[in-house]
Amino acid sequence: MREGSGTQSIHIVDDDEAVRDSLAALVESAGLSAKAYASAIELLTSPGGLAADCLVADIRMPEMDGLELQQELKRRGMTMPLILITGHADVGLAVQAMKAGASDFLEKPCEGERLLASITEALKQGARKPRANVEPNLAADRLAALTGREREIVDRLVAGLSNKEIARELGISYRTVEVHRARIMDKTQARSFSQLVRLALEADHPSKDQATSGDLSPDI
Repeated sequence: MREGSGTQSIHIVDDDEAVRDSLAALVESAGLSAKAYASAIELLTSPGGLAADCLVADIRMPEMDGLELQQELKRRGMTMPLILITGHADVGLAVQAMKAGASDFLEKPCEGERLLASITEALKQGARKPRANVEPNLAADRLAALTGREREIVDRLVAGLSNKEIARELGISYRTVEVHRARIMDKTQARSFSQLVRLALEADHPSKDQATSGDLSPDI
């Protein structure tokens, strides 16, 4: 376990020691405090393990995976942002986590700048702010600019299907799906796949973060 001297604390959970050390060093290079844990169980049982401003966790871990950790944190009423690191094969699981309120997910290999940008955005959200990045009406407007075929692809991406699975289901080529996906990203102004997922979820459920005018704590 390691800790930097920054005022905001980022806790990292990954069963790969090299990955833990690399992510901790990256976080500390940005002037933040970093604590690293070998498992979700270690995080949950360590003194101060949950005293974090943001959590970064691998989605595939022994004993308790990233989704189970998210559920346990939610059960305990913890509201710090959660960023999941996922392999391509686990994108469907990451989408589930986003639907349950995760702040973001990043696909491996994860670029350092992209992770720091995600952490920065999560910290800006704060423990008592909505997790959405765009206004609901704006999200709906951006998706409204898509063609029927493009929206079909978005719906399947949000459902966790891969490009190959979408191509097979819609009876089109893999390359055609890639072209549509590039156009979708351009039209919606989404800078990443996770941002596209968040945009689609916000457009489909515009009242999720506006259901109450009082406590706006996001679900992890």
